Amino acid sequence: MASGTFAPFRSRRYALIWSGSLISNIGTWMETVALGYFVADSTGKNSWSAIVAAAGFIANGILGPVGSAMADRLNRRVVIVVGNAIAGVIAAVVAYLVMTDNAPPGVLALLAFLSGSAFAFSFPSFQTVMPELVPREHLVAAVGLGNAGWNLGRVLGPAAAAVAILIGGISAALWINAASFLAVIAAVLLARISPRKGAHRPVFAALADGVRFARHTPAMRRMLALMIPTILIASPFIAFVAQMAANVLDGGEGATAVLTTAQGVGAVIAAVLLGRTTARLGSQRLLVAATAGVCVALVGYGLAPSLAFSALGMLALGVSYGFAFTSFSSIAQQSASDEMRGRVLAVNSFVLGIGFPIGVLVQGALADVVGLRTVTVASGVLLAAVALLVHAPARRPADAGAASV
Repeated sequence: MASGTFAPFRSRRYALIWSGSLISNIGTWMETVALGYFVADSTGKNSWSAIVAAAGFIANGILGPVGSAMADRLNRRVVIVVGNAIAGVIAAVVAYLVMTDNAPPGVLALLAFLSGSAFAFSFPSFQTVMPELVPREHLVAAVGLGNAGWNLGRVLGPAAAAVAILIGGISAALWINAASFLAVIAAVLLARISPRKGAHRPVFAALADGVRFARHTPAMRRMLALMIPTILIASPFIAFVAQMAANVLDGGEGATAVLTTAQGVGAVIAAVLLGRTTARLGSQRLLVAATAGVCVALVGYGLAPSLAFSALGMLALGVSYGFAFTSFSSIAQQSASDEMRGRVLAVNSFVLGIGFPIGVLVQGALADVVGLRTVTVASGVLLAAVALLVHAPARRPADAGAASV
């Protein structure tokens, strides 16, 4: 298992870029915890947490598909460096505003939109680079390790944020995040990234290519049938972790860090085990099982009576949602050829970028009326009902044997 799971690290370029990404991810999660607590504590409104969280994803929904299509035709090295430099500057502005007590939530939402715009252009190029650094037989493991790095940041970032806040306040954690973007820039500059292989298609034609490919590829159709409701209904819980900690469980930034870390630990476990579990079950069976796990974990998390039980619920959510979310990416990556990968990932970017903010804004407004616990439990029940409806037709005799990619 170890050799299969960690085989991508034999590539020096993969290991270098993965390490730079990990450092940046730690900074990102430091900002997520610190800024999430700042908004929850200063406003007390689920709707404001939803707006700030949704702003960056709305940008990704609008620009992410364009960025994914452009990843097949631009110099990815330049795109990644420039995108991370812009994001670092925006993060520094956020840190300065919080430090000087001049950070109203509306301004933070605007800055989140700008940062999300930079991310929407740079991240697709980063995604299309990673598979080229390893042999195709190590692709699932590479995708899993990439998600493990993101979620390892979720584990280490909250702990680092807690220490930084204790020593220098919320702004200290935000300044560290601003500096962390330098790690990705340095890693990309040191790595040798091959020239583009894709055709220079017009942007909207490239987007149409991705939609056409998804529509005519059975594995992508089955994946999207579960990805769309999962993103729309289940994913919003991520935006309300600080609200659950501060205003439902009566905790503080420490409680936020505990819940975020618990989810991160579960997600790391899922990402590391992805390659072996996919080989055993097949991508589609794993995705169905993971979606069922998300439904159960959401209900348990929403009903948890204390921080300790909430952390257990978040751990279960981290594992199940981690398997589901990583499967979305790995199925898309496996389904596409090298020259089509950016255009296919544009479809995933659009679903995530549009579905998540819609779900967050709706659930945030509902939570202010009926309570966050009720909304969380209801989301688990609703996702289960929708998943049963969309999965049942997929088990027709013609499709019953198509469980893996």
